[in-house]
Amino acid sequence: MAAQAQQETAVGAVPDSVRDREIGIEQAHLDRVYRRLDEKIHEAEFLMRDAARRGQVGTPGALAERDAQVFRAGVHLNRLNNEYEDFLFGRIDLLLGKDGKKGPDGAYTAVEPAEGVIRPDNTADIAETLHIGRIGVLDEDYSPLVIDWRAPAAAPFYRSTPVDPGRVVRRRVIRSKGRRVLGVEDDLMRPELKAYLDGDELPVIGDGALMAALGRARTHSMRDIVASIQAEQDLVIRAPAASVTYVEGGPGTGKTAVALHRAAYLLYQDRRRYAGGILIVSPTPLLVAYTEGVLPSLGEEGQVAIRALGSLVDGAEATLYDSPATARAKGSYRMLKVLRKAARGALELNDSPNRLRVVAFGRRLELEADELASIRRTALGGTAPVNLLRPRARKLLLDALWDRSGAAARHTDPELAAELRSSFDEDITGEDSFIEFLDAWWPELTPKGVLAAMADERRLGRWARRVLNPGEVRRVARSLRRDGYSVHDIAALDELQAILGTPVRPRKKRELDPLDQLTGLEELMPVREESQRERAERLAQERVEYAHVIVDEAQDLTPMQWRMVGRRGRHATWTVVGDPAQSSWSDPDEAAEARDEALGTRPRRRFELTVNYRNPAEIAELAAKVLALAMPGSTSPRAVRSTGLRPRFSVVGESLGTTVREETARLLEQVDGTVGVVVAMQRREEAARWLAGLGDRAVALGSLEAKGLEYDATVVVSPAEIADESPAGLRVLYVALTRATQQLTVVSGERDEPDADGVPDLLRD
Repeated sequence: MAAQAQQETAVGAVPDSVRDREIGIEQAHLDRVYRRLDEKIHEAEFLMRDAARRGQVGTPGALAERDAQVFRAGVHLNRLNNEYEDFLFGRIDLLLGKDGKKGPDGAYTAVEPAEGVIRPDNTADIAETLHIGRIGVLDEDYSPLVIDWRAPAAAPFYRSTPVDPGRVVRRRVIRSKGRRVLGVEDDLMRPELKAYLDGDELPVIGDGALMAALGRARTHSMRDIVASIQAEQDLVIRAPAASVTYVEGGPGTGKTAVALHRAAYLLYQDRRRYAGGILIVSPTPLLVAYTEGVLPSLGEEGQVAIRALGSLVDGAEATLYDSPATARAKGSYRMLKVLRKAARGALELNDSPNRLRVVAFGRRLELEADELASIRRTALGGTAPVNLLRPRARKLLLDALWDRSGAAARHTDPELAAELRSSFDEDITGEDSFIEFLDAWWPELTPKGVLAAMADERRLGRWARRVLNPGEVRRVARSLRRDGYSVHDIAALDELQAILGTPVRPRKKRELDPLDQLTGLEELMPVREESQRERAERLAQERVEYAHVIVDEAQDLTPMQWRMVGRRGRHATWTVVGDPAQSSWSDPDEAAEARDEALGTRPRRRFELTVNYRNPAEIAELAAKVLALAMPGSTSPRAVRSTGLRPRFSVVGESLGTTVREETARLLEQVDGTVGVVVAMQRREEAARWLAGLGDRAVALGSLEAKGLEYDATVVVSPAEIADESPAGLRVLYVALTRATQQLTVVSGERDEPDADGVPDLLRD
């Protein structure tokens, strides 16, 4: 079947000229939209000036009319200015509808296509194109240039799927920055249909092009395969959200795309329910960048937050990588015990005082080191966060001083004793010496401060005794002395925040806007409201829990990372997407335990995607050999197409860098899109130097960065180096070999033990 598919389908990357042309078309439309926005802003400003002149008439009627006009024009102007940037993100191309009724936004309201619009030869014409954005924009004739994403006419952008496409033929995500269109990505809702727009065949960019080629194959078997892909994905997208939805599938099965469309579908189906936000967690910043291009943050409250694991904690960003051995120590459940000890042990840092002296009732009262240590142990016996235990410690100190004063024994009257005790506490806590002692003896701890304290190897050794071995202590301490954080450090910071807690602080008064101090302006303009963008950014910063959490590449999360993500979805419904065969974590059972703890007792619903439509059969067959070594008995997803191009094997000649550069240059000439060069993590910077000067289409990345990404062609450098990086190295190699949509080249060194044909030991039968 694969050979037949090769003959009957022409699957390839979209040439740059076609991609550039489509970007240019969207750019022209965006330019037109901005010209119209400029006109509307000028109109609003004119109305403001005109209203000010009306106020000079002085009659009550003129003043009332002026105030109403100013308010309307001011609100409109404020909204236009605040939503001026980055607001266009989608497009749908539609068949003619069953009726010709138009809604208030100028778009046709029909949901289903009209009879006969699809001709017997499976061709049709696009009757209507709608662009979707943050606000609606009409042209001079009141036809829609942009449809507000909340409008009914925009619903097909979110609700249409290949199983139930309605009028939608093509759904396009537009990625823009300011006034510039950066890229487009298409999904085909009717891949078997040949559609025409203004007389030309509808072009398709990205995965949609691949589905179009498969769907238009002349054999029924290929069409059946496309239908099965669509049915599998549609079940996941529309699955009820009242529990945990597990989605498993091998490379190329579309797990990430399904998860993103599910987020949009859920949000649009029940916007009120998900007003608490949807969090999408991706393992790497590279995958986040891809994800943001597919699913923009939607809505007036910024409901969709897309975060890398290394950016889930405000004020910290992962920029470093840990060695596999260090990562195993930091990511393990064992680190939880170390962090708890460190949080308590950090109270003793910074020359913590070992004697308390105060004056009360004309006497000097003292508490010595052993008594203070006993009080601290008692205070820490509670389960509350360390910073929130300070009031308890303060009370225990006062109790000890009261007992030392002997005043309780001298007064038998309960009321008099209570009054005296209250006076005693007030006097003591008002003394500068007591305040200074308490600040030094029980300081407010910060996660960053505690993590920095763990960089001292001897100190960490005490806190990690019988938890980490000496080698692990040494590696963890050294890694914490670097300038910056790794993704595993981010999880530790989040855990420390939970262990330490944040003391309750008095609320600050709202800072007054300088305009609030001026008089008379309220008559000329409405009070400035918070913009949608500002509100979204503020809510994103303040939000710590979400209504729905989507975890992409979930098999890579460590136990500590599961705890971090779990805190953000304690009352949420979940979609968990992953593939055990691609896991880079060395102890999947430990991670599964942490995952189940994060998800709680919610019911589970499982789905499996079984069709690989990314990799040609030739590449999938080679990757399956590594999967058999990594996870014996596992089954690869079924590849449904063939290119006839076998993977190429190359042996290092003059030098590794020269060989890789030559192979990359060769692939750049043969494919129209990107070439990914995958190396062991320690070679990332070296590989970037190898590719210098080859252009933006050549990308160097470490083995752990390749997860979830795809390229037209890939060069996998030294499979043995990647496999030997960690106990999960074979699974990581399996991921690296499954990134290409067209061609794969494997470069072998001596360590790979290549045979006469250049095939490395790990990839031979």
